[in-house]
Amino acid sequence: MPNIRHTPTAPTRAQRLTAGDRIDAHRHDDHQIVYAGSGVVAVTTDAGTWFAPGTRAIWVPAGTVHAHRAHGRLDLRLVGLPADDNPLFLHHPAVLAVSPLLRELILAYTRDPGDDSPERGRLRAVLRDQLRVSPQQPLRLPTPADPRLAAVCALVHADPAGAGTLAALGAATGVGERTLSRLFRSEFGMTFPQWRTQSRLYHALRMLADGLPVTTVAHRCGWSSASAFIDVFRRSFGYTPGTHNRRA
Repeated sequence: MPNIRHTPTAPTRAQRLTAGDRIDAHRHDDHQIVYAGSGVVAVTTDAGTWFAPGTRAIWVPAGTVHAHRAHGRLDLRLVGLPADDNPLFLHHPAVLAVSPLLRELILAYTRDPGDDSPERGRLRAVLRDQLRVSPQQPLRLPTPADPRLAAVCALVHADPAGAGTLAALGAATGVGERTLSRLFRSEFGMTFPQWRTQSRLYHALRMLADGLPVTTVAHRCGWSSASAFIDVFRRSFGYTPGTHNRRA
């Protein structure tokens, strides 16, 4: 990422972004929690892209070079934590489940960043406790290092509805199916079908944030029916695509 900006202190604030807005590559000496009160936020590093709707938050460890992108009208909530305060004991980005209580804590804590009252200190302590028990979620699109894998991933991203098998994608890029299967497991730690589902979910969130109907999104992202899409979406995010649109 060129032109990396260094902002020593990770801000705690609320910020509104419109669809397509970006915050360019930068890094903090602090940790940061990134949360979308509405819309969908994507955080990209050299290692990949993490994405989160309103039931998820993204943990960005201190020193990580990252950029933000808004999908839909984004109510961005940022919570900075000092480098010596790591309640998650994580040193790599991660997506966390956000309970209704944690959501309200993040919204309240970012409402008045200048408040240094004892009450806000206690709010921060409860927020940290809730972060500590938040389970991680596998919502990430890793960046492929191997050019053969990158070529296949590019084909899938260009056509989320494509039903091509790994063998067919390999034939289109001149790589054997067995080699590609090994690369998906060694680089991404997941199978090709698992990765393609993550890719389709990411594209689906972007389309939903743009206001497309659920049935349209299901077909454009490769699900055989709207009901199949709704089932996968609910299992991944904890609510239906229709509920997601109403929240956005």
